[in-house]
Amino acid sequence: MSDALAQQITSLAERARAASLTLATVSTADKNAALERLADLLSQNIDDLLEANAKDLADAETNGQTPAQIDRLTLTDSRMDKLAASVRQVAELPDPVGELIEETTRPNGLVLQRVRVPIGVIGIVYESRPNVTIDCAVLCLKSGNAAILRGGKECFHTNTALAALITQALSDSGLPADAVQLIPTTDRVALNTLLKLDTLVHCIIPRGGESLIRFVAQNSTIPVIKHYQGVCFVYADRAADLTMAENIIVNAKTSRPGVCNAAEQLLVHRDIAGTFLPEAGRALKSKHVELRCDAASAAILAAADIPHVAAIEKDYTAEFLAPILAIRIVDDLDAAITTINRDSSGHSETIITGDDAAAKKFQLSVDSAAVLWNASTRFNDGFEFGLGAEIGISTDRLHARGPMGLRELCSYKWLVMGTGQVRD
Repeated sequence: MSDALAQQITSLAERARAASLTLATVSTADKNAALERLADLLSQNIDDLLEANAKDLADAETNGQTPAQIDRLTLTDSRMDKLAASVRQVAELPDPVGELIEETTRPNGLVLQRVRVPIGVIGIVYESRPNVTIDCAVLCLKSGNAAILRGGKECFHTNTALAALITQALSDSGLPADAVQLIPTTDRVALNTLLKLDTLVHCIIPRGGESLIRFVAQNSTIPVIKHYQGVCFVYADRAADLTMAENIIVNAKTSRPGVCNAAEQLLVHRDIAGTFLPEAGRALKSKHVELRCDAASAAILAAADIPHVAAIEKDYTAEFLAPILAIRIVDDLDAAITTINRDSSGHSETIITGDDAAAKKFQLSVDSAAVLWNASTRFNDGFEFGLGAEIGISTDRLHARGPMGLRELCSYKWLVMGTGQVRD
């Protein structure tokens, strides 16, 4: 059985590679037509998709998944509308394939052009969130890449239903149906096989929990673009507007606690802590957030009769993905920067301040993929950044960092035009 499954995945990858060579030359109009067709199919098949999703949700409850995990898995009418809208937004974006990056003429008359081209075949390994199936498919399609999707068992029924619509959209539009393929099993043999097909697959992007990402990174012979965790910080500076700071931390923590750009850590400047923390603490507790505090912040909350618990050391580097927030008081801006660069995962951090100089120093000094000023960490997102969607949020430093949209799914090649030149 293992050998047969390994051969099945190899055959799937071979078909993806053949499709990628065709897709690299497909016109923008034809790619956009397929995307528009997919958006229509998503809108027309909501009931069927919700029915498939209900099967996954029933399994999730039986298997004891947390509320945050179930939220990530859940499709609703409004989320389906947003999903279709994101597909149409990608269709409206400029096509990066063939874009001229630079052109030079050498002294010998050779004309050199560097142009964007697709990476080739991209494998995406992910858990839980069904929107990833659509986001990855449409971004790969628009950027001329073939995609191999390997979703988790938590979302198998939903992913299968979504993949069928993707295949239909490709076929209806005259594009290779193998341009986007869902691995039809969650058997670990399939994943292990995929991760070793470095002659057919050119990039692997894992999305999910840290254990999944580390497994992929450690077992793949294919280059991996990853983010391990979203340990995101909000820093309320001495010059913060306290109402703004309260609104931002409540939104960053509670709008969707189970996603990677949700705030997990709050730092507060000592000069404002006594005034800010009681109000912010009450607002967070009204949203049922557990507050895990250092000694200084605990004393302030205790005096205000706000429930809290004492933090332990590992809380300060934790990605809770739940309604839990770790709180610390810092002496100044430099201490906040040092703390973040030491304890964050390099994903998304924000400063709330009215001091322009402090904000600029924070944004230059904090070493993260996105550093925000007076805005929620929840904005570090491909859709919010105008990328249409994202295939992931990279905390790597090579090739891509932050939300990965169309350009981040391209490589480049050199085109060299001569008039008969030979080298001495």
